[in-house]
Amino acid sequence: MKDRRNVEIVIVSDLHLGTYGCHAKELLAYLKSINPKLLILNGDIIDGWAFTKRYFPTSHMAVISELFKMMQRDTKVIYITGNHDEFLRKYSDISLGNLHLTDKYLLDIHGKTHWIFHGDIFDHTTKGGAKIIAKIGGLGYDWLILINRAINWVLKLMGKQKVSLSKRIKNSVKKAVKFIGDFEEKAIELAIANHYDFVICGHIHMPSDRVVTTKSGSTRYLNSGDWIENLSWLEYDKGNWSLKYFDPLLYKIPKVEKYTTNVDIQDVISQATFASFSPTNQSSDPKMASHP
Repeated sequence: MKDRRNVEIVIVSDLHLGTYGCHAKELLAYLKSINPKLLILNGDIIDGWAFTKRYFPTSHMAVISELFKMMQRDTKVIYITGNHDEFLRKYSDISLGNLHLTDKYLLDIHGKTHWIFHGDIFDHTTKGGAKIIAKIGGLGYDWLILINRAINWVLKLMGKQKVSLSKRIKNSVKKAVKFIGDFEEKAIELAIANHYDFVICGHIHMPSDRVVTTKSGSTRYLNSGDWIENLSWLEYDKGNWSLKYFDPLLYKIPKVEKYTTNVDIQDVISQATFASFSPTNQSSDPKMASHP
């Protein structure tokens, strides 16, 4: 505990635990370095779309274990559901000790309203029949990450800089660029219309921090990014929000004991655990809270 850095609020999203792309060891190194009062998991934490693959390494399980340890140390954890962990949405608005499950979260900090949600509500590809195509695309993305890691391994041996194939594809495909632009514009537009001072999202794996002013009003748009490509997150401390990126020189990667068997992703968080609780058992309403 003495080596942990105290911080008021931390927001991480799009961990995609249970997929090949997740940088679980780096995430674990970061989590072991902090002692937050409030930790917000803003969607796609466990990748439920990967449930057909018996892939859940010990390092991924260690991340979940560390989250529970943080709750035992009185860190309040808000788990906001995303499209990849939508199987939890049927249990939204329940609280289990310091864990609060919800679909969106309104947070008041010194009179400033923060609208926090994953962001897939703006993505029609995650709904209806298009969802099947999105899942197939997710598998392709998974393989792209694996190929990218192999390429970067070779580049490292050659003493050259790493590359991100997925970023290059996103930046070169007009539809992808337009989707990201439309997503951010819609989030900002709704935040201003509802007089929210801040709007905080995930989903698109594009870290961002900018103030937008229109003739209708102003808001600050924040996106926590992801732990697949950018290894980014948000921190609020001493009255300010900041967008952070993982630096391997600043964090010690922990050793994680290896086991001979992997865990089925469906065994990681049992739906029966949440089903045994009803919304009437929650200790507080996580949809609107104040932070001094």
